[in-house]
Amino acid sequence: MLIAFVVVVAAVELFGLLVFSSPFLFLPIAILLGLLAALIVFGRRAQGSAYRQVEGQPGAASWVLEGMRGDWRVSSGVAGTREFDALHRVLGRPGIVLVGEGTPQRVRGLIAQEKRRIAKVVGDTPIYDVVVGDGEGEVPLKKLSSHVMKLPRNLSGAEVNALAKRMSALGGARMPVPGGPLPGGRQMSRFFFFFPP
Repeated sequence: MLIAFVVVVAAVELFGLLVFSSPFLFLPIAILLGLLAALIVFGRRAQGSAYRQVEGQPGAASWVLEGMRGDWRVSSGVAGTREFDALHRVLGRPGIVLVGEGTPQRVRGLIAQEKRRIAKVVGDTPIYDVVVGDGEGEVPLKKLSSHVMKLPRNLSGAEVNALAKRMSALGGARMPVPGGPLPGGRQMSRFFFFFPP
């Protein structure tokens, strides 16, 4: 950071000295540009450190997807396994992006299952699938947001809104409801009917 600050200040001051032969004319601009360069370097280092911290943890891909700039509608954990493999659904201008994290073999099965499930609702909207990892045909976690943002834009903003309404009918991951009567022959309290926990 300090090196970036010094290099930018020296470059701007050298420019001011050579062109206008005045070392103090560009000093305020040099200091501001040096601070800007230092902040950019600091931001990059902090982002790299954050990626290293979350890499390999369940939900890391969801964290990256939710932090993307722009109009992206992220549904985290739409499908998963007991081994902490997860599938996230992203709606945006490219269409639908299914992002899986975990063991690639199990994740590909989750992606295929989700594709079959949503194909009835989305029609001819493009569906992309991405597997997060470091292997062959996988996208590293730190390149995930840039990979998703580089996908071709196939839909307009109005089409994305209409698609989001259709997708909301599907819902997210459904937790299984236990069957049978309540233990001890009890009934559900009316209090919880009016004021859910």
